[in-house]
Amino acid sequence: MREISYLEAVREAMSQKMEESEDVFIMGEDIGLYGGAFGVTRGMIERFGPERVRNTPISECAIAGAAVGAALTGMRPILELQFSDFITIAMDQIVNQAAKIRYMYGGKAKVPMVVRTPAGSGTGAAAQHSQSLEAWMAHVPGLKVVQPSTAYDAKGLLIAAIEDDNPVIFYEHKLLYKTKGYVPEELYSIPLGKADIKREGTDVTVVATSIMVHKALEAARELEKEGINIEVIDPRTLVPLDEQTIIESVKKTGRLVVVHEAVKRCGFGGEIASMIAESDAFHYLDAPIQRLGGLPVPIPYNPQLEKKAVPQVEDIIVAVKKTLNRA
Repeated sequence: MREISYLEAVREAMSQKMEESEDVFIMGEDIGLYGGAFGVTRGMIERFGPERVRNTPISECAIAGAAVGAALTGMRPILELQFSDFITIAMDQIVNQAAKIRYMYGGKAKVPMVVRTPAGSGTGAAAQHSQSLEAWMAHVPGLKVVQPSTAYDAKGLLIAAIEDDNPVIFYEHKLLYKTKGYVPEELYSIPLGKADIKREGTDVTVVATSIMVHKALEAARELEKEGINIEVIDPRTLVPLDEQTIIESVKKTGRLVVVHEAVKRCGFGGEIASMIAESDAFHYLDAPIQRLGGLPVPIPYNPQLEKKAVPQVEDIIVAVKKTLNRA
């Protein structure tokens, strides 16, 4: 199987769906000749033309509103927001229109649209271009929320998102764009709401999202040297959430660590922890649940402070050992 980058996998998913159906198109700021802020759409305007790869004004609210309108008429728009921080400007159209319309009209209308947006820190983009706000979107009924961590998952989940009849928020971590993995050339989809066990283990369950999946796997390799065997679960989609896979893992290991880059306070890790506390898996716990998340500060510009603001491999190792009383 060939190996391509996460960025190339996202581009391939869009291109294959656009080849399959003329109802699928993409719009966003500088996505034409420039190829978007991170080059994801580079070459697509030459392939599909300016009618289907549409440059827009710098107005996220207008882009989202146009996508809602297009989706209501039967199109399947993909909109690219340059940075996920700018979803704040598009919130009214996404939260009050896209997420609500199907419910308000008793299912007679649907809004099949995908909001693709780069998220997370690590690029030196500082406070206004480095946030992880996925918990905001997960709180809104009517939206689906996706966070792929690998190239394989990015392609399969994006195809599923484009095919879905509901609005989907699709978060792509900036630092993952250059990572590579094995990705089939053919069209395939990964069901939304199905977690993936990235590494099987017996001692501690670590539920990690997005780039933290890679940090958890690195922590697992280090812990293995000390005889500690951790299981790493990637939910892949926050909404819908595959609760059963996480519950069964916790029943097996008796311990849980949850890690995400977003600020720990009110982060999605609290949802996972409470889900375990409310399930029969709670009775299998041999230690308190450990939650890791970002510090409650705007992301700093200074590279060293930027790293300190979000969990790192060593933090995961310490949390795992704490659940085992080996800290």
